[in-house]
Amino acid sequence: MTVIAEELSQVVGISQACQALGLPRSRLYPRQQAAGSSPRATPAHALSAEERTAIRAVLNSERFVDRAPRQIYAALLDEGRYLCHWRSMYRILQDFAEVRERRNQRQHPAYRRPALLAEAPNQVWSWDITKLRGPAKWTHFALYTVLDIFSRFIVGWMIAERESAELARPLIATAAAHQHIQPEQLTLHADNGKPMKAKTLALLLSDLGIPKSHSRPYVSDDNPFSEAQFKTVKYHPTYPDRFGCVQDARAWARPFFDWYNYDHYHVGLNLLTPASVHYGQAEAVRQQRQAVLAAAYAQHPQRFVRGEPVVKGAPDAVWINPPVKPSNLP
Repeated sequence: MTVIAEELSQVVGISQACQALGLPRSRLYPRQQAAGSSPRATPAHALSAEERTAIRAVLNSERFVDRAPRQIYAALLDEGRYLCHWRSMYRILQDFAEVRERRNQRQHPAYRRPALLAEAPNQVWSWDITKLRGPAKWTHFALYTVLDIFSRFIVGWMIAERESAELARPLIATAAAHQHIQPEQLTLHADNGKPMKAKTLALLLSDLGIPKSHSRPYVSDDNPFSEAQFKTVKYHPTYPDRFGCVQDARAWARPFFDWYNYDHYHVGLNLLTPASVHYGQAEAVRQQRQAVLAAAYAQHPQRFVRGEPVVKGAPDAVWINPPVKPSNLP
């Protein structure tokens, strides 16, 4: 019966042959696939190659390049023209991978990924500006911070009523003077905000001999240290919902940044304070902590199931975007 159905299907088609003989179509498909089906013949009503080329030219014309095939189909009908059904228009575009935006689009360049290494304080600084909510809706103050990525020490901060390169210029210059920065000693990293890329600030950095670095456009994690520091600011228990005026914001910020630099045990520094790392006291602190734990271990070794504890010091190196390890290396 299956053989008869196969022969009959060559004349009337699979569906009609199976319906006439009372067979499910699933009985024929596996046999045809096993035998290897021949390519489907081009239907007599199919568009010719010349017609498809002409239709594609209309679809990609200046008039219709930003319109969907359905819209083109309707517009042509209103003009008394019929080229093909809109589904055929989609199939033609699909053959040329043009079922998408067909206008020429601006191609963004491949921006270089910033990779900055700090192995000691005052080698790489990161700076940024965040908003502090003011007394009423839509009002805010601008908090500027300049942070050393190796020690996480805030080398400079300022609160102003607006964001401006003219205000950032003296802040960075003062921080560089206080830290005794020498030409070519330091790289200053920032995102792509307008104040960060202003010409006045670029001239200052050139005068100071400080190379500048910027995050890639549309990349949110190229300036991670400043972003993390702003999160610490706004999640601090004393941070208010709003500040009544710029003087209130400054009054709150002074003790906060003293605490952050000198009393905050930073997780990224293995619970050292930024000041101890920035000013070379980290090793002394580590040794003192090690002595305390060694004494505790000597007194109650059974309480330390992994053996005598070892206190970690400050990281040896800190990266913005460390090099990517090749996948074929162990």
